[in-house]
Amino acid sequence: MSDQKIILLIEDNSSDVDLTKRALEKGRIANQLVVARDGKEALDYLWSEGAYAGRDVSDLPAITLLDLKLPKVPGLEVLRRLRGDARTRRLPVVILTSSKEEQDVAAGYDLGANSYIRKPVDFKQFTEAIEQLGLYWLVWNESPPKVKYPL
Repeated sequence: MSDQKIILLIEDNSSDVDLTKRALEKGRIANQLVVARDGKEALDYLWSEGAYAGRDVSDLPAITLLDLKLPKVPGLEVLRRLRGDARTRRLPVVILTSSKEEQDVAAGYDLGANSYIRKPVDFKQFTEAIEQLGLYWLVWNESPPKVKYPL
């Protein structure tokens, strides 16, 4: 199991992936960033299936940044599945999306999101948001206890 805290970014927009990488670098957050480009890839990564078969399933990210508008499996469905599985139920999930829809905010929290953040349009604000996320979730936050495997 890795000692470095992993950040899982579930984002299909290449520009937003690049923007997030730049914001992490600017905020001096050097944690490993794993990018899943759709909901299915994210679930495969977390549950060590498909292309990620053989990955240590107990090596979960310290934080997951989840976009809502995803191909294959939408973001809210990804969150529903994560919260419905004992292996990932405690995984910290921050919805990081451009959606301003009140029903998305409500549904995200109803499904167990730890936080809901609208992506700022301005790069400086986006960088500050990512830096604060990193500080809170990777430094200050006490991570939940690891689930014992096998279940």
